[in-house]
Amino acid sequence: MRLAPTPSTSRAMLGLVAALSLATAAPAVVSAQATRPMTFLDVQELARPGAWTPSPDGQWMLYTISTPDWQEAESQVDLHLVSMSDGAASSRRLTFTADADETSPAWARDGSFFAFLSDRDAGDNGDDQLFYMRPDGGEARRITDVPDGIADFAFSLDGDWLAYRSGDDGLEQLYRLPVSDLFSAESEQLTDGEAGVEDWEWARDSRRIYFTRPDAHDADEVERREQKFTVDIRNMVTPLSHLWAIDLAPSAGEPRQLTDQADISVSAFRLSDDGRWATFTGGSAARYERNITGARLYADQFLLNLQSGDVERLTDNFEVGESLASVSPDGRWVAFSAPDDMTRYTMTENRVYIRATGDRGQAFRKIGATFDGSPRIDFWSDDGSTIYFNHGVKVTTQLHALDVASGDVRQITTERAALSVRRDDDSGRILVGYADPKTPPTVFGVPDVDAVADRASWTRLVEANPQVAEFALGEEAEVNWRSTDGKLVGGILVKPVGYEEGQRYPLIVAIHGGPASADVLRFNGGYSAQVYAGAGYAVLKPNYRGSRNYGYAHRTDIVGDYFTLGYDDIMTGVDHLIAEGIVDGNSMGALGWSAGGHWSNWILTHTDRFKAISSGAGTMNWISMYAQSDVQRNRRFYVGDDLLYDNFDMYWDQSPLKYIKDAATPTMIHVVEGDPRVPSPQSVELHMALKKLGVDTELFMYPGRSHGIPDPRNRLVKAVSEMAWMDFYVRDLGEKFQWRDVLATLDLDADDETSETGATSEAQR
Repeated sequence: MRLAPTPSTSRAMLGLVAALSLATAAPAVVSAQATRPMTFLDVQELARPGAWTPSPDGQWMLYTISTPDWQEAESQVDLHLVSMSDGAASSRRLTFTADADETSPAWARDGSFFAFLSDRDAGDNGDDQLFYMRPDGGEARRITDVPDGIADFAFSLDGDWLAYRSGDDGLEQLYRLPVSDLFSAESEQLTDGEAGVEDWEWARDSRRIYFTRPDAHDADEVERREQKFTVDIRNMVTPLSHLWAIDLAPSAGEPRQLTDQADISVSAFRLSDDGRWATFTGGSAARYERNITGARLYADQFLLNLQSGDVERLTDNFEVGESLASVSPDGRWVAFSAPDDMTRYTMTENRVYIRATGDRGQAFRKIGATFDGSPRIDFWSDDGSTIYFNHGVKVTTQLHALDVASGDVRQITTERAALSVRRDDDSGRILVGYADPKTPPTVFGVPDVDAVADRASWTRLVEANPQVAEFALGEEAEVNWRSTDGKLVGGILVKPVGYEEGQRYPLIVAIHGGPASADVLRFNGGYSAQVYAGAGYAVLKPNYRGSRNYGYAHRTDIVGDYFTLGYDDIMTGVDHLIAEGIVDGNSMGALGWSAGGHWSNWILTHTDRFKAISSGAGTMNWISMYAQSDVQRNRRFYVGDDLLYDNFDMYWDQSPLKYIKDAATPTMIHVVEGDPRVPSPQSVELHMALKKLGVDTELFMYPGRSHGIPDPRNRLVKAVSEMAWMDFYVRDLGEKFQWRDVLATLDLDADDETSETGATSEAQR
């Protein structure tokens, strides 16, 4: 019988899962202050806070907490309210709908109430409707009851109107209600085009709404999918999208099309704070460039004068990805970030390109060129003199400032953590997204940007996972070493829980994806490293050559020879830990996903020093991968500048499959069947080769059409089976993967079932 969750049964279940996770591992020493090591189920049950929404006066903040329900394989979202001056201790939960989700909170402009979306009382269709609630409490009141639900909504900046988008998929239209009469007024329909409204935004003067809309709606395409003709037709013809406006005073007029360029499709836009300008991205009208490479990734930038209607093309190169252009708050500057070399597709560091908005046709000035990194535009100072952006610094992320006049960059924060700083447009308050090795993702409030560097001025606003205080965590810190060419390389070392100096421990090398990514000091990062630490492993997370956060040379040293230097960096990191007396060189495993899977496959075919490998969505053959993947530009950039069809040898020489006869390490393989980025045939090639060569291997093929495993149940399977593989081959423990190890997580009556399943028996230990 399945029981409803209670505190006692939940604790029992977690105790069982802790036993399951450690059943095949040597017991870790746990301090008296902590209850137990962390488990993979703990990872799945972490609550996710988000939707930070300060009130217009900056005194309060609404936010959501998504709480997983493991037994039902779903999550439930509620609204919370916190005082931005008193902090997390003042937080209170506002909604308590166990079978519904409350999302997308937005304050009325006077702060007297807020609206949100909820599927409570939605019936079988599960559509969201709009609800009203006061911050001082009371029951929520339903505002709308429309057949197709509400897609999204926003208040006008003058506070008089609430507009929302509703309709069948692909046919959504805009409607509005007067804020003074939300509950009895009839909604006014604002748009009625053949195709639905996509992105939309209120004008600063609240007199009009700007929106994007495709030129046509393919009803036959919708109908054939509804009738189960679900074949995917690659490179289909899709309609172009354009930017429109509709005037609203005193009543809605006819929408006006603002863009009519035949060679571009508008994919995103942004309005300036002064109400004079709109910037937008325009992707190629050619269906291949738009549908395969992605209009938002490879699109040109445009500037629209909202008074005259004049459109200026700012860039003219569909092969280069620029950020959506941004106008400074004072309307003086227009700027965007783009690669240092804008003549062709490269992965050079980004720079910021800036120019006066009124200087039509004038060249952009490149700023931030002396910074060994990629400046971008996260937010501006009020006077337009400074651009602020978040950027990685080795194993951290920090806030930086780019001076518009000089082009110089200065680092503002120095936290040993992962930060993401932004300014709330309505209140002007600074919000600091924060995580470190002992703190799950949370948010701090800061009065203004000048105070961000002073940690004492921060106020913690959210504590969504107090149970973390019960976990025994391994010490996590930055580590550095010299690679084979003398280059200083870094990463993160997580020591086992209860680490004792002088004792050598088994090692897991957890290799991040990207490769232009980096492991930073955040909570339980890098393939649930703390779970491995709790089971007695040391974990190395190397930021090998190809990683970001260490400068341009470090990130691009692998161009033209994808694997060699990164492999050397990883192996010299392993040797460093062995030399330091931390790691047992005879008990090591390696794992990774995406680019981490690429390197796992290279390690497999170039050394036998590891006892076990887990390859997740890794490439084996760059030649077949080129056409199978949904991206080609970056493959060509990394592997070599030659087109594949002009130089097959270059791609083959860097393919792990060429060296597969040297593979000897037991290898587990994980991939999503419909992965578009690193397609599953790459993993099938690896599995077939290892089977034919007599190397121990297992292939786990997960359902889905994404680059990552989409559902939590299968993410747990991947994690538990992967650790069981490591335990079996690295430490000679356990029975490899057993289904009872994950099936037991679905039984809350853990105490009664433990003896029956034998999950904690001495045989498993």
